[in-house]
This record gives sequence, C-alpha cells and structure tokens, in this order.
Amino acid sequence: MTAAVPVISLSLPADRFAQDFGASFERFGFAMITDHGIDPALIDRAWTKAKEFFALPEAVKRAYFIPGGGGARGYTPFGTEIAKGAKEVDLKEFWHVGRDLPAGHRLAAQQPNNVWPGEVESFRTTFEALFAEFDRVGGRLLSGIARYLGLAPDFFDDTVKDGNSVMRLLHYPPVEAPAKGIRAEAHEDINTITLLLGAEEAGLEILDKDGSWLPVSPPPGAMAVNVGDMLQRLTNNRLPSTTHRVRNPDEGRAGVARYSMPFFLHFRSDYRIETLDSCIDAEHPDLYPVPITADDYLQERLREIGLKK
Repeated sequence: MTAAVPVISLSLPADRFAQDFGASFERFGFAMITDHGIDPALIDRAWTKAKEFFALPEAVKRAYFIPGGGGARGYTPFGTEIAKGAKEVDLKEFWHVGRDLPAGHRLAAQQPNNVWPGEVESFRTTFEALFAEFDRVGGRLLSGIARYLGLAPDFFDDTVKDGNSVMRLLHYPPVEAPAKGIRAEAHEDINTITLLLGAEEAGLEILDKDGSWLPVSPPPGAMAVNVGDMLQRLTNNRLPSTTHRVRNPDEGRAGVARYSMPFFLHFRSDYRIETLDSCIDAEHPDLYPVPITADDYLQERLREIGLKK
C-alpha cells in the first residue's frame, strides 16, 4: 500500500496533535493541517488580490523588482529562481511580503521593509492581515514540534520572535508545450517550517524514502506544512527537509494557471542554529558540529538558488 501524508486537525488536544504532527514530520517531512482557524474570507480575498497583481502589465510589475535585494521584498520576475543543482529556471513569478521592523531595530539591516503595489486596492491591508495569521498558526505548529521533541511548549517562541519570515504569492502561468523546465524543480526549503495554502491544485509532490514521488493534495482550505533545512539542521536530521517539486500539469490542465501562497517561517536572523542535545546520541552523532546564524545560512542558500550573487 502506498504511503500517504496524514491529514491532521489542529483542533486536537495539544499532546495528541503534537504526537501526530511530529510523527508525520519525522516520517515524511510533511503534514496536511485542517482547522487552522484562518478566516476563509481573508484567504479568498488574498487569492483575488494576488490574481489582480499578477494580471498587471509586465512593465508595471517589474517596477517593484528590487535589484540586488535577493528577492526578499516585492516582485521577482518569471524565470528568475532556479533550484539548487537544476539546469532550467522555474516556470513561476512571485511577490514577497516580509516582517516590517521599527526604525532602529537591531535586525533591520537583515530585514528590509516591505514595498506595496499602489495599483491593487487593499493589497497591503489584505496581506498584512494574512501574514499575521500565518505567523499565529506557525507559532502553534512550532509548539507542537517542541512538545514532540520533549522541549518546553514555548521553546521556539524566542527563536522566531521578529524572525525573517516571508510570505510568497506565487503565480505559475499556463504551460506551453513543449515546456522547457517545470513549475518548480525538485528542492528543499531553506527556512524553519513552511505553511502552504493553495496546494489543492494538483502538482505538489514529495520524494519519499523509496525514491517514489507522492502527491500532496490537502482538502479544500487546509494547508500543507513541511520541514525546512534550518529545522532539519537543528534536529540533526531527525525531522527531514524533504525534497519536493511542483510538476507541470496533466494534459487538459496545461492552460490553467496555478496560484499558491507559502509562508516561509524563519528563525530570528541572529539565532544561532546549534544541534539540539536531545537529538544527539551514540547512534546519531552530531552532523552539524559548527553552529551558524540563521542569516548566514540564509545568505549562503540564496546564492545557491540564484537570488543573490
């Protein structure tokens, strides 16, 4: 019988949720989460605003591209990002919303403030509200992971406070045959955990331990959640950052655009990623004996995927 990524309700009692969620992360590096509590009306409004932005003329969108910014904020044009080790760029364009920090904040140099498109009404208010909701849900999910790892439920609170989290609005245009490349080549995420809305449209797949590709298709309104490289490193690979991709659509869906909204929850830029003692033993020696700050790790990876030089 083919393995399947579990669907888990966030409304479960805290300890039961932690066990089910953590077990899914340890087995697949992924889970599907229902009952996350984000208002469906806010999500619907966000889809509408994202589609309005991506429908703008190319020249208008490119006015929000920030050269040298590593794609941290604003618009990144189609055909820019490339997966580590890939030969073709991904068939996508995207917009990034991050965390605005007050002037003089000690982390402001690592986290530039947002830019906002004036052409789409209520774009800013919609996505500031959604960013805050992703942040809230992400905190609950991390609390479950902490419990699963035998840590205090609030262990991660300080590690992500004012963290360099990014919400990505993604547009994969219709695919013209023969396609050169795929919508998102096989890759792992850089961050701590990723929360993804919009995976109902077929295409998201994860690489299972036996080398097969498993589809991940959450129920309507649910989210896919996965381990990022930073959490994998912190847990000495106990929680794996699983390779995943967005394949091109099947015949009959090639003319349909795909939209999704991943929230890349990041540690604080100056957080020192150092292997948890509880994840090291005689059978599992420390694979990452040299600690690294979250920002140094991020910059290293951004260069690998073509967003920084």
